[in-house]
Amino acid sequence: MDPVLDACGITKRYGDTAVLAGVDLQIPAGSVLALLGANGAGKTTMVRVLATLLRPDAGTAQIAGHDVLTEPDAVRGVIGLTGQFVAVDDVLTGAENLALMTRLAHLPRVERASRVRMLLEKFDLSAAAQRRVSTYSGGMRRRLDLALSLVRAPRLLFLDEPTTGLDPASREAMWAAVQDLVADGTAVLLTTQYLQEADRLADRIVVLDHGRVAAAGSADELKAAFGREVVRLSVCDPLSALRLLGDRAAIDATGTVDVSTDGSAEAVRRLLVELHHAGVVVDRIALERPTLDDVFLGLTARAAHGVDA
Repeated sequence: MDPVLDACGITKRYGDTAVLAGVDLQIPAGSVLALLGANGAGKTTMVRVLATLLRPDAGTAQIAGHDVLTEPDAVRGVIGLTGQFVAVDDVLTGAENLALMTRLAHLPRVERASRVRMLLEKFDLSAAAQRRVSTYSGGMRRRLDLALSLVRAPRLLFLDEPTTGLDPASREAMWAAVQDLVADGTAVLLTTQYLQEADRLADRIVVLDHGRVAAAGSADELKAAFGREVVRLSVCDPLSALRLLGDRAAIDATGTVDVSTDGSAEAVRRLLVELHHAGVVVDRIALERPTLDDVFLGLTARAAHGVDA
């Protein structure tokens, strides 16, 4: 099956600066691709190009079979966009905001009221439907903003840092809403600086650095490629353990010995045997997997030192 989004070699320059330098992205239906990167990495520029808001200097992109450059109107008919900043009318009620959007989207008159009711229910806004949006909490405003982007049931939904500034409960509610959309077959392109968000939602992650793809894969693949699992040991004599293990280990501020391993049971067994034979008594052991934070920081360090990922 063809991907909903198929972008190849997207390039955008401003003067001598390449904001995007040949980026490829593909997203199948019913999946989430998270686009990660530091500020200025090119994430929002990529979203603007694919959403027909900005013309690239080179490259091609198709969304649901429509060419972004030659068929922009058709592309706009199959996408939804929730930007970094909430775009709702505070003077109108929640229901009025949605009703207005159904008219702007040229939905048939007979479908408008039912679409408004469905979206209000889906995003738990029915009880506040007749209240002015100026009275909504931040989380409610963000849910309404997402509902507005779904008026036309898009094939591809762009979420550009959708949970910035939300409290943990509101963030969880947004994540649940996104997961429901994906379960219904919507493809999602998510940009975020919350690495936990990418870990939770994304089927595939692409890390941008200075407009180029620095790494790509599932969260587990990236963790395995760019991070090592750490065995944390509480031992009776940390200095003896450190002398034995050398560069493989480090001692933190609490006296715990951290040992880098590949995370396999055999590696942990060999480590414990080595310590036992050396007379180092291990009181407790814990295993910590690398996080996307570790991956991101590792890639950033490589880029800063001119090392290819």
